[in-house]
Amino acid sequence: MIGIMETLNQTLGNEELKAISRQIGADERITATAMETSLPVLIGALRHNASHGEADEIFQAVTRDHDGSALDNLESFLSHSDQGGGEGILRHMLGSRQHAVENRLGMASGLDSSSMSKLLSILAPIVMGAIGKAQNSGRFGSEGLNDFLNQESMEVEQRNPGAASTLSLLFDTDNDGDVDLSDLASHGMRLLRRFMH
Repeated sequence: MIGIMETLNQTLGNEELKAISRQIGADERITATAMETSLPVLIGALRHNASHGEADEIFQAVTRDHDGSALDNLESFLSHSDQGGGEGILRHMLGSRQHAVENRLGMASGLDSSSMSKLLSILAPIVMGAIGKAQNSGRFGSEGLNDFLNQESMEVEQRNPGAASTLSLLFDTDNDGDVDLSDLASHGMRLLRRFMH
């Protein structure tokens, strides 16, 4: 079964980076860093939500609206990304922590909060599309989705051991302390290996 990061590595390259950078009005290198910093957070948010009773809801959203076909023509999607429902997906992913996450990710990567908000709204449906591709190839249900997201999060954490504690703090609803996301940027996640080569 193809994973989220494998799909994104096949789909997102320098041309897509340029298109996204233009949309959010940022330098390509900063955008690349911001994307690599953001992806673990989006995957972690989905894993957190799925493990807290929302696996069925996420599964239904994937099977209904995010079969992954948008990733087969990403150029077209990016040219109409404001119609991809990214803002609504992001609200579901991050909930009440959305504003705080956007600010912290922006500080970690060098983007202002407005540009980071736009970036996350672009990335959210792309990540959902990657899950849709995995579901199509693996044919799993909501319980399998939960297992899949756990596995994907473990892969991210293996690439950057600091990600586990950072994401745990970020999505711990009982924890009001500050979360430093700089590790996700400074350790070079290299999740998207094709960028800037």
